[in-house]
Amino acid sequence: DGEQRVAWRMKVTGSGEVKLRVKALTERESDAVEMRFPVLVHGMLRTESWAGSIRPEGSSAKVVISVPDGRNPEQSRLEVRYSPSLAAAMVDALPYLVDAPHQTTDCTLNRFLPTVIVQNALNRMNLNLSDIRQKRTNLNALEIGDDRERARQWRRDDDANPVFDEAKVERLVRENVAALTKMQLSDGGWGWFSGYYERSSPHLTALVVHGLQIAVENDVAIVPGVIDRGLAWLQNHQSRQVALLGSTAEAETPKRAAADNIDALVFMVLTDAGRHSDEMQKYLYRDRAMLSVYSLAMYGLALHRLGAGDELRMVMRNINQYLVRDNENDTAYLELPGGLWWYWYGSDNEANAYYLKLLARTDPDSPVAPQLVKYLLNNRKHGTRWNSTRDTAIAIEAMADYLDATGELSPDLTIEVWMDSKKRREVAITADNLFSFDNRFELTGHDLVSGVHTIELRKRGRGPLYFNARVTTFTTEDPISRAGLDLSVQRVFYRLVGDSDVTTNVTGSRGQVVGQRIGKYRREELPNFSRIKSGELVEVELLVESKNDYEYVVFDDRKASGFEPVDVRSGYSSDSPGAWVDYRDERVALFMQRLARGRHSFRYRLRAEIPGSFSAMPASAFSVYAPELRGNSDELKLVVIE
Repeated sequence: DGEQRVAWRMKVTGSGEVKLRVKALTERESDAVEMRFPVLVHGMLRTESWAGSIRPEGSSAKVVISVPDGRNPEQSRLEVRYSPSLAAAMVDALPYLVDAPHQTTDCTLNRFLPTVIVQNALNRMNLNLSDIRQKRTNLNALEIGDDRERARQWRRDDDANPVFDEAKVERLVRENVAALTKMQLSDGGWGWFSGYYERSSPHLTALVVHGLQIAVENDVAIVPGVIDRGLAWLQNHQSRQVALLGSTAEAETPKRAAADNIDALVFMVLTDAGRHSDEMQKYLYRDRAMLSVYSLAMYGLALHRLGAGDELRMVMRNINQYLVRDNENDTAYLELPGGLWWYWYGSDNEANAYYLKLLARTDPDSPVAPQLVKYLLNNRKHGTRWNSTRDTAIAIEAMADYLDATGELSPDLTIEVWMDSKKRREVAITADNLFSFDNRFELTGHDLVSGVHTIELRKRGRGPLYFNARVTTFTTEDPISRAGLDLSVQRVFYRLVGDSDVTTNVTGSRGQVVGQRIGKYRREELPNFSRIKSGELVEVELLVESKNDYEYVVFDDRKASGFEPVDVRSGYSSDSPGAWVDYRDERVALFMQRLARGRHSFRYRLRAEIPGSFSAMPASAFSVYAPELRGNSDELKLVVIE
């Protein structure tokens, strides 16, 4: 004559499907119910990653890996990738630049200039772009996966793409140089487009003149007088700015208080042409604290050309204040001040590229330079290009300077891969096979035995070596621990304790003041094996650290079975900024279209319901389109009591 809850405790002994049948039998009426429940395996696919390099003067590097006993051997893989030149992977971006759709001055310049730069760098090592069309080796040791699939991204077999045909490249250069020449305005400068109403821009004129200067250095024929007219326009512009900066209160009201980022760009371009201004050099040095980091690197390049050693050392110290080195990931980057990203001189990629150009000129043997190269490569979109034609072109220009300074395009190496004091692989790498050598060592399945192993890479010959190592296993350890290199996840559980005394005044239906309780909670962190009452609220916080900018990242948090989400409708959440939160039966998934470098926090709430002892399996993070990007949190045990 009523309802009664009856609970049976049981222990999960294996994965698969459980069928439960309950019968209520009487002499008059009977009933029964049968339900099926999935029992998930206590395990997950887990990847541990390591990164490193061997400098040209070095000979070996070691990585110690651990393969767990509790695992599925069929889903075990060790992969070691190595490359003598990360910067040479810049050739992957050339097809994107050629396809630039707009007829602006910068797009017209970038359609041909990076290809010319790369083509001449490769010609100096007796290679040409038609040879690179057959490239099948991924020189970015960070990336894993099927190289044939990567090759489709590189678009080597696209007949419509002229990049890898020297005759088509010549026509491409000729057409776009002619277009740039026609776009030059009557006063000698360039605007964004061309036409009667267009006005010359110091920024765009400096970009075009700088590009044409590089084109001439790479044997591109330019119509006589085009560069000189552009330089004359820039020189007149700089003279006007010097006059404004030199205005005094006695003469007239000062019109400019300090030199700016445009002044630094124009100064660099004019200095490259032997037309530098002592006055502007003085003002830029005086006002260097007002310049962006990007512009400081440009100013440093000009100072290096002028041989101004003391001023250059000061500028380098100013820039190095922003330098961050991540030795675990073997990368380095400039941590730029915020708030300038929408200006050209606020671009993160371009600033790092110009700093790389500066190091290639002043200190090419610096350990920071190859770390900058790796950081730039890690932040390419789709594994091939950067954010725009502009920063892609500048990154290629910087990497070409780095290759010229270091000689990485002419390796002469013998690489040996040793595992537990036994040689497992030997590869010779020269300029002839740079884009086709076997760049990886793999062990899969039962060949990868459990235990601790030492992987050693040994190098003989000329040049550096960059490497990444990964161990992927379907681990059934208990508990499962954290892993992650480029993307790391820490998960924290909190008990939410309500504060019943918190009220606020609101307007009632008749305009009267009404006191209303508001949902205020304080958080109490729940350590491993915490006990929590059925019905209590829990907040789950995912603390994510991203070492690069990424796209299309998923955080997959498999919840403990005795808990259910408080929210049941999927969608964007204010507690997890920018994330689409998908509530599912066995997990909560958060989807991020863009994830910026740095630390992030995502939260959602659960309610403890079913009593028992449960495992909250690790939250995992992965990129939808980059299989090498993977990390996971620690496992957590929780006990729900009546």
